Amino acid sequence: MKNLRTILLVLVLCWPAAVGYGAIGCTLNNPAQDLKFLFPEVTSFKEEIREFRHFPDGQNLYSELKDRLGTDLDPVYEAFATPYTVYTVYKGNELIGIVHGVNVPGRGGVIQVFLATDPKTGQIGNFFFQRLESPEARSLKNKEFRKRFNGLTLADFYKHDYFRRAEPESKDDKLQAILESFGSGKQGPDFAASLRGVRKNLILLDMFIYNRLFEPFFKRTAELLNSKGREK
Repeated sequence: MKNLRTILLVLVLCWPAAVGYGAIGCTLNNPAQDLKFLFPEVTSFKEEIREFRHFPDGQNLYSELKDRLGTDLDPVYEAFATPYTVYTVYKGNELIGIVHGVNVPGRGGVIQVFLATDPKTGQIGNFFFQRLESPEARSLKNKEFRKRFNGLTLADFYKHDYFRRAEPESKDDKLQAILESFGSGKQGPDFAASLRGVRKNLILLDMFIYNRLFEPFFKRTAELLNSKGREK
């Protein structure tokens, strides 16, 4: 009962921050059940809101989100006022997991991409869709395909930016190996949107939770690509 009261208290405190926006956030439909499935040993969890406007450098972070995604931001699902819900999962006093979801626009409507990550390393431990209405849904939801993302971090996405432009044949590009396993003939618009959702999720977690742990990889990738550009 004590843990339950803690959860309810956090929910009450966070609820006003998520109401009344034109921007739309992404939350688990059934947090207690979903988190128990992801982390069978869970004893309690906290559900908290993160918003760019509540950070002293929120405007800069918001601009950096666009830069690190490499695409324009959606005015509904990726507005400056969009609330992001972070679930921190505990076994007793031990933090055992971070769960976070994002909305991305897809061909058949909004796609909701959730990640469960390691609280120390930022590695993906589970990747799943809460909502996906698409002709590509069966392939994207395939358990074996999704498991291939386990162990990846945001660093692997930044490295992929370098490899695909400078060394497309490199065997060190972990993300490219996953893309090839999916099959180029099946990579439609919702595949691209889903992959963007995974990347956006990791970027936001790096900003909100991991204290910019992977920022050096982004900067190093930019330096290497600029250097390659000057050599041509």
